[in-house]
Amino acid sequence: MENPYLPCPVKIEEIITETTDGALKTFKLVFLRPEDEAKFAYLPGQFAEISVAGKGEVPIGIATSPTEKGFLKFTINKVGLVTTHLHNMHPGEIIGVRGPLGKSYPWDWFEGKNLVIIGGGFAFTTLRSSIVYVLHPDNRDRFGDLTVIYGARHPGLLLYKDELAEWEQRSDINMHITVDATDDPDWKYNVGFVPTITKEKAPSSENAYAIVCGPPIMIKFTLPILTELGFPPERVIMSLEMRMKCGIGMCGRCNIGTEYVCKDGPVFTLSQLNQMPNEY
Repeated sequence: MENPYLPCPVKIEEIITETTDGALKTFKLVFLRPEDEAKFAYLPGQFAEISVAGKGEVPIGIATSPTEKGFLKFTINKVGLVTTHLHNMHPGEIIGVRGPLGKSYPWDWFEGKNLVIIGGGFAFTTLRSSIVYVLHPDNRDRFGDLTVIYGARHPGLLLYKDELAEWEQRSDINMHITVDATDDPDWKYNVGFVPTITKEKAPSSENAYAIVCGPPIMIKFTLPILTELGFPPERVIMSLEMRMKCGIGMCGRCNIGTEYVCKDGPVFTLSQLNQMPNEY
């Protein structure tokens, strides 16, 4: 029986600074052992534990899509001991990855449906994975219209800027990029909070699912808008950002009532959450 706490060794191949404040960096990782890569089968929405020997580990959403082969990407916010150490590391160094963990978005439910993806801040990582997955030529015909609403406080905090620009040019995705405020005269996208832009763009709820991931305040004000637009609770999919530790439901750090975010989630429908204690 394999030890579920034992990470696989991976090499840092590339580090990309995503934001102007330097607080968010994307790490491109490659497995040292082909058998580990073969076993790491995942779908968008899942996460993994990233570990540094002698420092600890942190749960991070997987930013790559399974359609991207040969590497994994994780966008990491510099907030504590482990993440600060990671931010000070360099390409070529070895760290650990344990996973994949948690449940993915329910992709079988989404077949033949329109998708509305709503994200804010650095919670856009697993949403990036989902967008790349849907847009892949092998998958695009499986899904209907794809609408994305993504916002940050200001332009310098937007993730994956090159990809955002590419998606803006595509005809098979409706991109709505927004910032809370900006004094950039060359800014050509929306200005306004994500809930406000969601209401303005009014994506149709007909034959559609909404996927929401972002800071709690964004979620709080976005959910009523989705209700106004006609999305029933069972068609609003959320990914909870609660503190997780072990990643396999053993330590009890992330429970909501009888549910463990790391094992039973982190993906839940709003209908499921409405039946749970209001602790998220």
